[in-house]
Amino acid sequence: MKTSIIPYLVKRFLRFDKEQPFIFLSALLAFLGITLGVMVLLIAMALMNGFDKEFKNKLTTMNYPLTIVPRFYGAVKTDLLIDLETKFPTLRFSPYVQSSIMIKSGSQLEGGYLFGVNFEDEAKVNSVLAKAIQDIKFKKFDVIIGKSLKEEFNVFKDDKLMYIFTNVEPGGLTIAPKLKRFKIKSIFDSGLSAYDKAYSYTTLTAMQTIMHIPANMYDGIHVYSKNPRVDIAKLKAALPESVLVKGWWEDNLNFFAAMEMEKTSLFIVLMLIILIAAINIISSLLMTVMNRRAEIALLLSLGATSIEIKKVFLYLGIIIGISGIAAGVFLGLSGIWVLSSFDIISLPKDVYPTSTLPLDLSLTDFTLIVVGAFSIVVGSSYYPAKKASEVDILTVLRNE
Repeated sequence: MKTSIIPYLVKRFLRFDKEQPFIFLSALLAFLGITLGVMVLLIAMALMNGFDKEFKNKLTTMNYPLTIVPRFYGAVKTDLLIDLETKFPTLRFSPYVQSSIMIKSGSQLEGGYLFGVNFEDEAKVNSVLAKAIQDIKFKKFDVIIGKSLKEEFNVFKDDKLMYIFTNVEPGGLTIAPKLKRFKIKSIFDSGLSAYDKAYSYTTLTAMQTIMHIPANMYDGIHVYSKNPRVDIAKLKAALPESVLVKGWWEDNLNFFAAMEMEKTSLFIVLMLIILIAAINIISSLLMTVMNRRAEIALLLSLGATSIEIKKVFLYLGIIIGISGIAAGVFLGLSGIWVLSSFDIISLPKDVYPTSTLPLDLSLTDFTLIVVGAFSIVVGSSYYPAKKASEVDILTVLRNE
């Protein structure tokens, strides 16, 4: 048999058969199922990656890439800060003093943390704060609060808030908490409601005065690094035993592990759509084999080899599958472009870190989806192709 007979037979078997329309319908359903599965997988993985990346960006900013803190008790001293700035000129350092507080406005109370920082240094490690303090000169007891806290208390710039500190000081025969009124100087918006409500920033000197901490001592140092997972090892080697350095991811391991598990589960579940579509390929090819048994037996009797017959039906399944994959990729990428270019779906900004759908399809996920779908298609085409090549010529021709 000439090799040109294989593509001829493939085209012939792909055509619509009026006598057996269900075979064509089954193949069409397989094509649509694979298309739908690939399209949904691409968009779903892009969404998962987008949200994951957006959350990481926000958490990196508000949790800081790296943070240097005392190992047990005590403080971080200025000598260490100067030494680190000398050894690591590419990193940015911002010392801070921190305290748990209660914020009072009228009859409303809200818990949180108050950071005392040098705003010039802090702006270099926190891009959210840098936007909020542009062209603002701070006095000692000025404060910056988050957008969520502003909205909850319904306060504005130049209003005052009462901060109640958790540490206490003696007052005659009683022990009273420390109270201090701060003037609101600016509002920051990180996009994460929990941080906007809980975090407040004031001057470093104000916190050192209230907490009775010497000017050369801090509770820790915020560190900005473009490659924190690499720089953390370098800092560990340079730091004394009395302090340690933490990466932002170490406080969020469970959160991102849960997101990764959710992404994997979603990938597996949506891949089942392609698997179900592949069952239609199997049924369609098997029906084609049963319907074309006489033709297959005749071809074999005329000199066609079982390998050539197997290739015909293998190519049939692969063509249906690849067509579905190609259509799914086109529709999926088109859907990603539309969702990322137009504000079709708007998200509540106080719940999600962004008001529009974040989409980020990685090359790894794209490759896994296409290769996975192709593997399922090839696997589902092999069995019908094998059955076609095993047709018994004598039995079929005798019965026909």
